[in-house]
Amino acid sequence: MADMEELKTKVADQIQTSSTTTNIGKAVGITLVVLSAAIGIVGFLWNTEPALFDVTAVTADKLRERDLEEKVTGSTTVVTMMEVTGVLLNKRGGYLTNDIMPPGVWMDNVPNWEFGVLVQVRDMARTLRNNLSRSQSQSTEDTGLVNSENQFYFDSDSWMLPETESEYNKGIEALADYLGRLAQSGNSNAQFYARADNLRIWLSEVETRLGSLSQRLSASVGKRQINLALAGDAAATKSTSTSSDEHVKTPWTELDDVFYEARGTTWALIHLLKAIEVDFKEVLEKKNALVSLQHIIRELEPTQDKLWSPMILNGSGLGIVANHSLVMASHISRANAAIIDLRRLLEDG
Repeated sequence: MADMEELKTKVADQIQTSSTTTNIGKAVGITLVVLSAAIGIVGFLWNTEPALFDVTAVTADKLRERDLEEKVTGSTTVVTMMEVTGVLLNKRGGYLTNDIMPPGVWMDNVPNWEFGVLVQVRDMARTLRNNLSRSQSQSTEDTGLVNSENQFYFDSDSWMLPETESEYNKGIEALADYLGRLAQSGNSNAQFYARADNLRIWLSEVETRLGSLSQRLSASVGKRQINLALAGDAAATKSTSTSSDEHVKTPWTELDDVFYEARGTTWALIHLLKAIEVDFKEVLEKKNALVSLQHIIRELEPTQDKLWSPMILNGSGLGIVANHSLVMASHISRANAAIIDLRRLLEDG
């Protein structure tokens, strides 16, 4: 009888232990499901791109915040750079490129969008330092803009101290200091020279960036192309030999990366071009090129249309399924062609 009672006790203990284990397993499972759902919802909310903003209104607000009485040549461009970088860092979800925790670490669309924006900020920061703030090649560069450019070239995915966000904020602060010095009538050390040759230099940078993006987007379906690297110069040479006829195709795993990089690039460019329209208005009007610049902006604006598909489609060029990369490439190519025409007009017009 004692053995029977002991056996019953052991069986009861095993049943209780099994029940407890089952309850723990259920609790863990429910927790994981809830956590996964929460991460998914947060990721969905973060996976959005900022809307376009009014560069003129933002400039007026920034000048008012900093007690700067009037707008001067260059104010709109500098403020637009500050605002574009600020949106990059402070949009919904913040800056995601350097995230090491879910959902940011699993997301790639927005980080590629961020990279496209960052490239344009860096290009403009370099042009500001080397050209727009200097009267000629032998003039002294602005130390504040040197600091600004250096900060924007900090590692884009650093999450340890110093983190990327803090370094880019220092770049914004350096631009703010330059903006304040621009508005000081008695301070001749800070200048912004709105000249046709300076504008051509920046447009040349933009032309190169858009040309590369257009090629990468167009290669979504694969294409044969002739190597034109040495065309137009009989004496030109290159380091290694390459085929004169090559097949180029963007890997399917990179289609959405290139697409969202293009979205970020064009988002930043629309704002910078609108700022240029304000600060270089007299130069553009004198060259009869204002309409040409406005045409470029109009060509780029459709690149920000809402994407209704949950994924980037890659149908064949004339197939029944859309190819979002080719649509984006079409808009960018047309804008790039208009930029080439504008550069020539600024030089010869």
